[in-house]
Order: sequence, then structure tokens, then C-alpha cells
Amino acid sequence: MASRMLRRLPSRAHGIFSHRSFSSPAHPIPVTLFPGDGIGPEISDSVKQVFTAADVPIKWEEQYVGNEIDLRTRSFLTWENLESMKKNKYGLKGPMATPIGKGFRSLNLTLRKELNLYANVRPCFSLPGYKTKYDNVDLVTIRENTEGEYSGLEHVVVKGVVESLKIITRHASLRVAEHAFRYAKEHGRERVSAIHKANIMQKTDGLFLKCCKEVSEKYPEIKYEEVVIDNCCVMLVQDPSLFDVLVMPNLYGDIISDLCAGLIGGLGLTPSCNVGEGGIVLAEAVHGSAPDIVGENKANPTALLLSGVTLLRHMDLEDKADRIQEAVFKTIAEGKYRTWDLGGKSTTTDFTKAICDHL
Repeated sequence: MASRMLRRLPSRAHGIFSHRSFSSPAHPIPVTLFPGDGIGPEISDSVKQVFTAADVPIKWEEQYVGNEIDLRTRSFLTWENLESMKKNKYGLKGPMATPIGKGFRSLNLTLRKELNLYANVRPCFSLPGYKTKYDNVDLVTIRENTEGEYSGLEHVVVKGVVESLKIITRHASLRVAEHAFRYAKEHGRERVSAIHKANIMQKTDGLFLKCCKEVSEKYPEIKYEEVVIDNCCVMLVQDPSLFDVLVMPNLYGDIISDLCAGLIGGLGLTPSCNVGEGGIVLAEAVHGSAPDIVGENKANPTALLLSGVTLLRHMDLEDKADRIQEAVFKTIAEGKYRTWDLGGKSTTTDFTKAICDHL
């Protein structure tokens, strides 16, 4: 089954899967790499090993988060980190841990806001040979990535009362809706579902739906529907095939995309890619930093590897992306080398070597 999801991951211009094939560039392409926290450096090393074995023509520019808050970004991400991404346009990010309830800006939020990464695209598909409770899952969540409840606008009204502002704008809603419909068209997808709670949040989610409906009229060949988020959750766990492409505001996208990952085995198997204006693309592993297994050689690099595949497709390195993708699938399907989270006993090192041997 690696069916529709694996048609291709987004091209540089529009964040859509490309069907073209390209020869490798004459010179290595610079790519920003954020190894991240916890197991991040370990799985980043796996990606570098696999990419080297596949002769991927890129040059990593590694960026490390600072030890003190950078007043220019209001987080531990430095201005230099951001400038590397703006310069290179392409990036890959391991998990970054943000302490809960502390007085500085989330690392992931800083990246999304400062780089204007307006759409998070997360394909969710059943992996060949890896059995879960659900068969033939093949859907894509597209999440507005810059506003909503994650705008970070909170304040204390009076003692014991905190207010958080949900921001929905026409500009951001039209932009992510356009991305979703364009994605569906380019991938041969049949339906786009706008996920909302407009029955309660009539103005904010109402505006989001109005924008989705407006964009849908430009794509008459794509079926369009609107689904309340709680109903969406029930439908997903009953029958994931009811959905194809789902587009939604920020908070709903965070929740629904993780739910979808659970259908196919977890966040450790799920690729993710953030698309911004100006051609910036930041692929990432969206699972946690797993501090409990740091240094134990147990981490599963699959999510970061498949996210790296999405990045290669954006870079028009289709042949390299295909090779790595198939090597990952073959390794997992064979079952001989699987990490502990996949029910196996292999180390990160052995799993990575098996993938390289399949290239």
C-alpha cells in the first residue's frame, strides 16, 4: 500500500508533490540542520548516514539552539539560527523540547512565526508490512501554522482569571485553504474536508469556513465538505477512509494530525513538513525528544528520515527521495531490524545500517 501518500512530497514552489525526475546538481545544496534535543542528535546522525550512503548532493549546515534567551527572538533560538534557514531555504529539524509553563517563547512557535511557515503538511499512511488496527490508511492533514490559539496572546485579566486570544484572519485562512486544494489537485485527491467548530465559535471558525468555501469554488473537480471537529474524531477512529485531505486551523490541526499518526503506528513513523512563503521549507520529526532513552541507542529515526524524504522532493531530488523511501519501507516490512517502539529489539545503529544496505 504505499499508495497515494507516496506519490511525491511537495515541490519548492507550491508545497505540492512533484511528478518530475531531475538529475543531481553539480554542487552540493546547503541545507540547515537542527539536530534538536534528547534523541534528536542520534536520529539526525542516522539521517546523515543514510543520505551519505544514498549520495544525496547536500551539505549540512548544523545549527544549535542557544543556552540563553536571545532577546531578538524571545526564545532560545538565536537570530543566527533563523538567518541560516532564510539563507538556505531548506531545513530539517529534530525534536526540540520546550519546558512547559516557562516564561519564554516556544522554539517551534518561534520557527513558524519568524519564518512564516504557514502550512504544516503531514501525510499519514499505512506502512507496507507493519500491521496496526487500521489497514490502508491514506490521508493528509494540512494545518494552518501561524495563528489561532497558538498566536501566544495570553494575559491575566484579574487574579485567577487568564484570557487567551484566538486569532483567525482572512489572509491566513485563504492561504492555507489554497494550499490544501492545490495539494489535492496535484495529487489526484478527490476530497478536501474543512474541520471546524463554527457551531460554537461562529466568528473565528466561521471566517475560516467562509474562506475554505470561497477557495473550493475555484476547484470544482474537488469535492468539498465541512466537518465539526468532534464528529471528525469519531469518524477517523471508526473509518479513516472517510477522509482524504483535511484542512483546519492551528490547534485542531495539532490534535487531529497526532490522532491520525496513532492510526498507523505513532509519531515515530509520521513525516511532517512546514511550507512557507518565499520557498522556505522546514521538514521535521514531530515526536518528542524522548529524554528517557537518550544515549541508549534505541531511538527510531523513521519519522525524521521520511521527513527528510519530503525535503528532497521539495528540492527536486526525486530519485534520491525514492531510493531512501523504499529502503526504509523494505527494512520495516522485512521485520528483521526494527527498533523497540516497532516491536523489535534492534538498535538505532543496526536499523540505520539495514536501511543503508537496502539502498
